[in-house]
Amino acid sequence: MDEIISSERLLGELRETFKSGKTTSFEWRKTQLQALLRLLEEQENKCFQALFDDVGKSKVEAFKDEVGPAKKAVVHALSCLKEWMTPKKVGMRLLLYPSKAEIVPDPYGLVLIMTSWNYPLDLALEPLIGAIAAGNVIVVKPSELAPATSSFLANTVPLYLDNTAIKVIEGGPEASQQLLQQKWDKIFYTGSPKIGRIVMTEAAKHLTPVTLELGGKCPLIFDYSSISSNLKVALRRLSSAKWGACCGQACISIDYVLVEEKFTSSLIDMLKTLVRRLYGENIETLGSISRIVNKRHFDRVCNYLKDPAVAASIVLGGSYDEKRLLIEPTILLNPPLDSAVMNEEIFGPILPIITVKNIQESIDFINTRPKPLALYAFTHNDAFKKRIVSETSSGSLVFNDVMIQYICEELPFGGVGQSGMGRYHGKYSFDAFSHEKSVLYRGYFPDLSARYPPWNGFKMEFCRLGYKIDYINLLLLLLGLKGHPKDD
Repeated sequence: MDEIISSERLLGELRETFKSGKTTSFEWRKTQLQALLRLLEEQENKCFQALFDDVGKSKVEAFKDEVGPAKKAVVHALSCLKEWMTPKKVGMRLLLYPSKAEIVPDPYGLVLIMTSWNYPLDLALEPLIGAIAAGNVIVVKPSELAPATSSFLANTVPLYLDNTAIKVIEGGPEASQQLLQQKWDKIFYTGSPKIGRIVMTEAAKHLTPVTLELGGKCPLIFDYSSISSNLKVALRRLSSAKWGACCGQACISIDYVLVEEKFTSSLIDMLKTLVRRLYGENIETLGSISRIVNKRHFDRVCNYLKDPAVAASIVLGGSYDEKRLLIEPTILLNPPLDSAVMNEEIFGPILPIITVKNIQESIDFINTRPKPLALYAFTHNDAFKKRIVSETSSGSLVFNDVMIQYICEELPFGGVGQSGMGRYHGKYSFDAFSHEKSVLYRGYFPDLSARYPPWNGFKMEFCRLGYKIDYINLLLLLLGLKGHPKDD
């Protein structure tokens, strides 16, 4: 009970800050974003250490996938903030003359951001940047499964940002549940579909709008014959995205590859050579790859490989080191489609390869499964590209590369169906934490009697012509030069 009261008191203080109006000013937003950029620059080494402690990321991977994207997002927001905040003028129909209108971006108010453990720094800061830019007061709840990053944020954010408007609250599932019981103006959650359903259920009690960034099984269509001249580049991109990005523990990681059966042997042979060169010959020499976040997730991923039918499909890897929580890059060839590894989000370094007779069949295969957060296709076939665009549904679609859509501020990032709802990044982050308020300014002249009772045939004809935007006949009607139906 005391913890709930404490949460209510905390939220009450934040609401008072919002009511004061200071977070809605351009200067406050700009100052906070500049402070956040300074935090990332001055505390970079501590960021690296926290990410290494939580998931074993090297400095290069930590900067490439977390610190660097967050810095870029802050700089982008600062350069566009004035433009984003400016109300947009809207042209009005002559029917409403004289009038003018605009759309004003209003901050929601009190915002809760709940983050995931796999990219614990960037997944906290990307939405925070949007929430600050939009002028909200904010509570960030980092994942307890990344305790070093959670502690870093809790201890460092108050040193740089306005503690009366932005707070970091640590804790486990109990803390999350207590926070969700409170009334928020917007909730932004990144994580699993299972917890996403809980978040949505709790938000519904207060009719709170939510953005859910979830996951799913992201396929890669590998049109081998059409990219034969670019195979080496394609395979480097595939390998780097699958195993070099948090060891496959990413919501937009490749979950399985679809390739024509006749090219399978060649594809696997090239992948074997590349994987061994990039990451090591075996589990003892494994390098440049993150570890699994904790023992529970390590056991979960290993259990996929302990299924006898799945184990029989291993063509590369399969070894693991329980002490170091490391699993070597593993490739499966045609594991059973009803197995767990083909029906659950893997979130680990296992890559199933599924063969089809004709690469065009991959569209039907994908469409029999839940809509993915991301769909990838390596192909130069323009007709096939058009089919993929028009006949599949996914949060994002990328041709001839993997995962780069996440760092593109110009594109919205978000899911569809079970992979999530809502979108963010760049201007879309600002929009995610803003309500677009319609504002209409109207004069008192002219004031036409046709809009008021008692009703008659003239007024019916006036309404018909007005809604048809038939201004010539409407003018003739008002001047008495056009007849109108008799009164009913």
